[in-house]
Amino acid sequence: MLLLKNATLVLPKEKVVNCSILIQDGRIAEISRNEISVAESIDCHGLTIFAGFIDIHNHGAVGIDVNEANAESLKNVSEFLAKNGVTAWLPTFVPDSDVVYQNVINEMEKCIETQQNAGQSQIVGVHYEGVFANPKMSGALRPEYFKAFSGKEIGELPRLKNGVHLTTLAPEMENGIELIKQLTAQNWISSIGHTNANIETLNAAKAAGAKHITHFFNAMSGLHHRDVGVVGFGLTNDDVTFDIIADKIHVNPQVLKFAILAKGSDKVSLISDCVAPTGLGDGEFDLWGEKISVVNGRTKNERGSIAGSVITMLDAVKNMLSLGFSEVEVSRMASLNPAKLLGIDRDYGSIEVGKRADLVALDEQGNVKFSMVGGKIV
Repeated sequence: MLLLKNATLVLPKEKVVNCSILIQDGRIAEISRNEISVAESIDCHGLTIFAGFIDIHNHGAVGIDVNEANAESLKNVSEFLAKNGVTAWLPTFVPDSDVVYQNVINEMEKCIETQQNAGQSQIVGVHYEGVFANPKMSGALRPEYFKAFSGKEIGELPRLKNGVHLTTLAPEMENGIELIKQLTAQNWISSIGHTNANIETLNAAKAAGAKHITHFFNAMSGLHHRDVGVVGFGLTNDDVTFDIIADKIHVNPQVLKFAILAKGSDKVSLISDCVAPTGLGDGEFDLWGEKISVVNGRTKNERGSIAGSVITMLDAVKNMLSLGFSEVEVSRMASLNPAKLLGIDRDYGSIEVGKRADLVALDEQGNVKFSMVGGKIV
């Protein structure tokens, strides 16, 4: 047993000062304001403890691209993420060949087999971004690898033995609504993105099971007072959620704040959409078959497009706090909402008795003092 005492806890509905968490067998056994006596304890005075962050859209970091990763390099990314407060993540593919998908899925399986007690961010599934996207809204993705849906393509996408399967798609593409119906029936999460679908198609997509939107505002039609667009659809449907890149580059900070205030912090997930150069600073890098530059934390490919971000979820959390959102609101967006979207909130996403002891302790400057994954200090 391990006791974290004298901490400030960010719970699902409130922030509690001078509280203790008892950790036993990798889970939260007790949360109390009263004194608890155990042999081993850590004094967390001056620290604020959040539920571990969950990144559902992550293409890699520290020089490692998910599309080229093996088990060892995925472990390296997982360790880097854990040090930055991310305790669970979805490695995210950009469109590629089926051979690449299968090879990397095999490597993910190997990594998952060894990660349980390794003190690293847990791979809890996989995200296929843009396999069925609109070539006109490709952004930094490679349209030559996009697929059209004819009825068999879902079965051709390699799957993990256990884990969440999420894909970002454009519902306006040929047979897009049928694609969503089949994905839903096969327990995939369908997220709308890289799209300029009209409102009729979006409503049909929602009815078929697609009720989430990928990197809101980016690679989609915006809001016009005579044209609802994907943005208007996301803001005005209570049963639709979205995620958003909180780097203050992909979305202007004022628009970022507007979107969350309009939607509500209980229906927004923060994502990094980070790419391989994350953690390496500015420079020139090879990524997805072309050169990209990182200057002052902003990525740009040879076509002039932004090519993902170089932030971590920790940076996203700091950015949202700087915009005036409370720690409780930010914790929802960085942890609980992603867990709910993935259907893993029984074990992940918040500080509650019975859940995994996946935690991150931040000091007064917002720096990670320590992370904990499954009760193990990173």
